[in-house]
Amino acid sequence: MTAPVHPQIEDSWKTVLNQAFAAPSFYSLKEFLLQEKKDKQVFPPGKLIFNAFNLTPFDKIKVVILGQDPYHDTGQAHGLCFSVPDGIAFPKSLINIFHELHNDIGCPIPQSGNLEKWAKQGVLLLNATLTVRAHEPASHQNHGWEQFTDSVISAISQQKENIVFLLWGNFAKAKIPLIDTGKHHILTAAHPSPLAASRGFFGCKHFSKTNQILVQHGITPIDWDLTK
Repeated sequence: MTAPVHPQIEDSWKTVLNQAFAAPSFYSLKEFLLQEKKDKQVFPPGKLIFNAFNLTPFDKIKVVILGQDPYHDTGQAHGLCFSVPDGIAFPKSLINIFHELHNDIGCPIPQSGNLEKWAKQGVLLLNATLTVRAHEPASHQNHGWEQFTDSVISAISQQKENIVFLLWGNFAKAKIPLIDTGKHHILTAAHPSPLAASRGFFGCKHFSKTNQILVQHGITPIDWDLTK
């Protein structure tokens, strides 16, 4: 096997994902991205592609929220699913997440859509595909990212216990076979997008349910309030 060449990623993940970085699909993915960047704009910036891993070390994970694709408009994507940097207008899915958060546990709607506070508490904000061509949604799907992020989910399932997986929408629910339901907790709902939120995301109470599960297992709950 070719020796893996690790991207800039937090040290604990280098060990966990050693085989994933050495996989042929990852090398093919790197070649694809190098070619893309020659004449196209790719989001997020290279230094932020693995932002979710750098903000949430493997040994700190409590919760996994799974998204599908990075935001594809300028300035939005920064390596955390559903999150946008400070000063960027909220995408509609994120607006719906904040409304559910308010209705569930009373958190005020924040002024910023930056979810780094969650990530630093152990919420892995993982997109299944970690890059996208500017203004072309889903343009980097089926080029190797899915194999990589599936290995991330599998590693968490195998090596951790009592992780709460929040799976919103059919794409995220399709990852259930990768998760050992005897060791972990899965909460499912409709996707928070405007097309689906009223069909089961609103009222799912996943934020309070997650904290109930964590407390039951002696784990410090997440402070979901982004306004403090």
